[in-house]
Amino acid sequence: MNNVKERLRHKVIGMKGECGMYRFQSRVRYSETDFMGKLKLESVLDYFQDCSTFHSEELGIGLDYLMGLQKVWLLSYWQIDVIRFPKMGESITIATYPYEFKSFMGCRNFFMEDANGHKIALANSVWTLYDLENNKPAKINELMAEKYITEEKLSMEYEPRKIDISGDFEQKETIVVKTHHLDTNNHVNNGQYLKMAMDMIPKEYQVGRMRAEYKKSAVLTDEIVPYVQKKDTGYLIKLCDKSVNPYAVIEIKHITVLQ
Repeated sequence: MNNVKERLRHKVIGMKGECGMYRFQSRVRYSETDFMGKLKLESVLDYFQDCSTFHSEELGIGLDYLMGLQKVWLLSYWQIDVIRFPKMGESITIATYPYEFKSFMGCRNFFMEDANGHKIALANSVWTLYDLENNKPAKINELMAEKYITEEKLSMEYEPRKIDISGDFEQKETIVVKTHHLDTNNHVNNGQYLKMAMDMIPKEYQVGRMRAEYKKSAVLTDEIVPYVQKKDTGYLIKLCDKSVNPYAVIEIKHITVLQ
């Protein structure tokens, strides 16, 4: 029995040395799957987000280091392309690396591979290093610049960071922020916004690409008002405050991603 548990245990492998890439291995858990037994889009995002956190921790510039400086990395933008969603029990490898830093902004790629080494999901992300004490963006320091080794930009189709929110939207039922929505910054976690958006579209909808633009942070007891627009290419969801100022804008498309 102990041997079985050991084989099933979550395994993390950090890629150390001169390479800027970090990887970890896992298996798709039942709790991460949808009604078809496949990995949910929200779970793909969680894996990618966890991978970047593991990477920073491995380098010694993770959460504790940042909090000591009163700084935090805030996510500004996601683009996730899914070639296929793995099934429950499949072995997967998740990888990430930074490819560019400009002043207070950092850009990071991600990908997910199956057991045969085939890429099944790709992602681009843009982050802002934020100074909590002075309430403004901050440049990365020398240690971060030394530790975060950049790699060549991942080969994928890069869409613009700004999402067009023109047109008519249908208002949906208000969501009140609860404790389970929050992360270590006491803000609504990036993945939680996606979960809210996915609840606004038919469960059978086959997602090929997701873009998310983060505008501002929602906190405990805030009221988030969803607005949904059905488009020829998919769905556009605005998650807004009571004055219709977006916390996050999420675009979901049904496309065929080729690799």
